[in-house]
Order: sequence, then structure tokens, then C-alpha cells
Amino acid sequence: MLQQTRVESAIPLYERFLARFPDVRTLARASEEAVLKVWEGAGYYARARHLRLAALELTKDRTARWPTTVEEWERLPGVGPYIARAVASLSFGQPVVALEANGRRVAARWALETGDVRSRRVAERLARELARAQPTDRPGQFNEAIMELGETVCLPRHPRCGVCPIAPSCAALRELPDPGSVPARPGRRARPHVVAAIARVERNGRFLARKRPGSGLLGGLWELPGGKVEPGETERAAVRRELMEEAGIRLDGLRPVGVVRHAYSHFTVELHLFWARSRGASAPVRERSELRWVTDGEFDALPRPMATVKALELWRRRPPGRASRGSGSRPGRRTT
Repeated sequence: MLQQTRVESAIPLYERFLARFPDVRTLARASEEAVLKVWEGAGYYARARHLRLAALELTKDRTARWPTTVEEWERLPGVGPYIARAVASLSFGQPVVALEANGRRVAARWALETGDVRSRRVAERLARELARAQPTDRPGQFNEAIMELGETVCLPRHPRCGVCPIAPSCAALRELPDPGSVPARPGRRARPHVVAAIARVERNGRFLARKRPGSGLLGGLWELPGGKVEPGETERAAVRRELMEEAGIRLDGLRPVGVVRHAYSHFTVELHLFWARSRGASAPVRERSELRWVTDGEFDALPRPMATVKALELWRRRPPGRASRGSGSRPGRRTT
């Protein structure tokens, strides 16, 4: 969680996860859907799926023995070089260097590395430099100290060199007018923006929910049906097309509710929410495991993307047909 979430935000999520899955066997016995639900709001849902798969791997021979070496950790689903080295050093005293973003920045300034610290070749070179200074009796504390130094002192833009405990041996401070210029910061690429139309389609006191594919973006989460608005297509036309393609449903009395905006790590999304009644559904809706008619309570119990949670909150605040400001829809417009 801490790789992409601030400490103050991660703590309640971490405590919630441990309260539900206090040990590896409990996690291994849980369904993927239950794990994703507890993880809801933490983002990067592939990590939750990998945690469960790793627990299954650890318990398959009934021993639940923890790996101790980097090589053993890297054989588990979802465990990469940084996590493997961090856990091996912090929990099992293995003399290995664990470098995340803060650590790479500290090491680059200390060694005056001008290459791209995100590349594997440069990262390996920085790890070798730090390994020379790492004490063999406290490797985990060393790694933690490097991370903490980058978090609190060796800041990205304005390093606090005056209070830095390793300032006397820092090559960037010694040789550059601005130590903060290392490492070079590549320009940020704009995140893709997705415009989509979704619908709360009701029938007999329930509404239709869709489960996303198990792999890929937001895999395994449940959402309202709909999809991207194609070029030259209106939001209303998009949601009609998507519902016909996905479930064979013709919408009756399609009404605008409002617009929800949400920023994920890799893209931003603008969801145009509509309400409608179903004129009848084809048989596949009842047969497909990825489509389900649910009540509000049943849907709240499922794991959902945050944009979908926001859409349902908007629905609960607004009666059907009342358009939100800026939605492009107005009361009195035709809803057919």
C-alpha cells in the first residue's frame, strides 16, 4: 500500500485488511471477491489479487512457511525486486539493498549518478554503491534509513542539505551548485482522459451490475454497465449501444442523472450517469456470470471502483431525470 499511498491514508486501509485477514491461512481461504472488497479504495487492485495468490502458494503444502531469501520471495505472485529485497532485509536480516523512489534519489545524489534512475541498469549500479556502505548486521535498518532520509531530508526539489547526516560524503552537494538537480526529472506524460456513459438500469426493484474481466485494469470489480463514448457519438447513444451489445437490453425512458469525475493513477475518467427501465432482457443476462441483477445492499457488498461508488452516491442524492450542472442535459429535454 505504501508504494502508491501516503502513510496517513494507508493506515486505516491496512488495519481494515488485517482485521479481516489476520494471517496467511485466512487470506488463502478467502474468495477473490472478498479480498477485493476489503481492498476497496486502496487502488492498484492487482496487488490485492496477488496477495491472495501468494497466500495460496504459501499454504498449498500445509506448512505456510515464510520465504526468507530474495529468490524465494520473487517466486511469489506479484512480488518484484523491491518488495523482495525490502522484506528479506527488514524481516529476515538478509544483507541486500532495497531501492524505491526515495532511495534511488538519495543514492543518485550521494554517488552523483546522472543516468535515468528508473532504468534497471542504473538502479543496479546504485544498489552496488549502497551495498558498500550497508552494515551486515543491520541491513533492514539501513534500507529503512535510506527511505526515511529521502522522505524527510533529501527531498525531490529542495533537499535539506544543512541537516543531512550524510552531507559530508554527498558527491552532488560537493560538486554541483544545486544538488536538487540530480536525478534529472523526466517530463510527466499527460494521463489519458476517458469519457464514458453508464446506466442504472432497473427491473423489478433491482438494477443491472457488470463484473469487469479478472485481469487488466480494475480487474474483478463490479460496476454499472456502459462504456466509452465513441468519436461523434452522444453520451445517450453510447449507453444505449453498450447496453444492447453487453446484455441485449433496450432502454426505456433514458434519463440523465449527472456527471462523475475521478482520477486514477494512470488515467482520468468522466462518467455520464443515466437512469432507465429495462424493456426486457435477453437470456444471456441471466446466464452470464459477469452480469447480475442486484439490490442496493447486494451491490454495496461487492468490490467496486471508486468512480462507481461516486456514481451511486450521486444517484442517491438526485432523483431520476434531474441533471447536474454542467452535465450537458437539462430538465425538459426529450429522454427517448
